[in-house]
Amino acid sequence: MDIKEIIKKKFPILIEQSLLTEMERYCTSKTLKAGNNFIEIGDDVVAMPLLIEGVIKVVREDTDGNEILLYYLNGGDTCASTLSCCMERARSEVRATVIETVTAIMVPIRCMEDWMKKYAGWRSFIMQSYRLRFEELLHTIDSIAFKKMDERLIDYLIQLSEERNTNTLLGTHQEIADDLHTSREVISRLLKQLEKLGKISLSRNKIELVDL
Repeated sequence: MDIKEIIKKKFPILIEQSLLTEMERYCTSKTLKAGNNFIEIGDDVVAMPLLIEGVIKVVREDTDGNEILLYYLNGGDTCASTLSCCMERARSEVRATVIETVTAIMVPIRCMEDWMKKYAGWRSFIMQSYRLRFEELLHTIDSIAFKKMDERLIDYLIQLSEERNTNTLLGTHQEIADDLHTSREVISRLLKQLEKLGKISLSRNKIELVDL
């Protein structure tokens, strides 16, 4: 893996040659297949991932084990929660699960603070990443607080379609219910209503977006 060339392609804001040289020297690559946890709640965070390809789902969990979806990460993204843990030397407060096989460049904690001081491109990248994830969290909060479940479901399906770049979504009704923090029965009923309206087509563990 040519780390310099990959970074220039996926993270064009990181252009300083000396930064790229340091990244090539200190960073490593990591690949995980779908179904694995990229990071678990309570894990020590020793490096920050820069996603090259794949999809990761980031969730929070309450004391009863209930999850709520925070956001998805794709190629060209990094995780603000991991960033925060890296900067504060804290343990992870989120679970990041691989949805589609992920390849990432791992930036060691020891490098991040030094690069913040030395490289404008790195500082800009970190601030932009924080802002993007913050906006996504606000969207999640607004959705929970102000939207009805049918509206939240439609938004969720559209977002998932865009994240995975396909109109065919694989997964169970229970997985959707977990992401939206509701019951499987509610999701199944709403999906059937959308199918009757001609918005989607349902089959076993598959949803085809038709006219959302």
